[in-house]
Amino acid sequence: MLANRLKVVIILIPVGVGLIVVGGWAYTALVALMLAVAAWEYWRMFNRGGIRVNAWVLLPGVVLLVITRAVWQFAYSDLILGGLVLAAMTAHTIWCERGCKTPATDFGATVGGLVYIGLIGSYLISLRQLPGGMWWLLLAIPAISIGDSGAFFIGRKFGRRPLAPVVSPNNTVEGLIGGIVFTILGGWLLAYLWSLRYPLMTPWHGLILGAVLGLLTPLGDLGESMLKRQFGVKDTSGILPGHGGVLDRMDSWIWGGVISYYVITLLF
Repeated sequence: MLANRLKVVIILIPVGVGLIVVGGWAYTALVALMLAVAAWEYWRMFNRGGIRVNAWVLLPGVVLLVITRAVWQFAYSDLILGGLVLAAMTAHTIWCERGCKTPATDFGATVGGLVYIGLIGSYLISLRQLPGGMWWLLLAIPAISIGDSGAFFIGRKFGRRPLAPVVSPNNTVEGLIGGIVFTILGGWLLAYLWSLRYPLMTPWHGLILGAVLGLLTPLGDLGESMLKRQFGVKDTSGILPGHGGVLDRMDSWIWGGVISYYVITLLF
């Protein structure tokens, strides 16, 4: 399992970093692709669990939210999301007329996917478009990943007390603490390194952002575990060997994108 995790990381890190540096449509395409795959995994998980998420609204809707965020930022987000919600209700009403058992739940799950994966996931675009956004993105996402790795190894080695035994039996208090510490240290170290090229960033920024991300982004992992717990699945898919699915990998990043955006714009 560890070998598979490392292979995926070795392949994906250069690609991800390269497209973050390039920015523009290349980076937008990366985010759109990853969130579209995450939306497909969401649809697949819910549908196998008996809840009929509408893929014809969810998948194009997620891509549309990403692309329009890249073009217009927040200018038309409310209009686009409103239109997608109405489209989802229309689609589910037609489905219900043809025969369905849980139309309200199905509609709510489709809208939930649009908001969580599409609207909130699009903050990964907004973060890149901030002044110095390349550096902030290269601080936030790697710091989260360092924290995830720290939580994994500390929890595996020293984990004794379950953190949330109902939602995620494998997560431990010790792993959470290790993840927070690693995220803070990773944020400080990365900010120090990037400050050599981008003086507006300081190690203090890394400490503050790392502390906020370390405390809050584990909720993304627990939240996704909550969804998977209902349907009795371990991973949303097997696309990334050793990591599970794209949504399994991005659960903390989705939280990290929106949290980092507002911490940076409000505090820095």
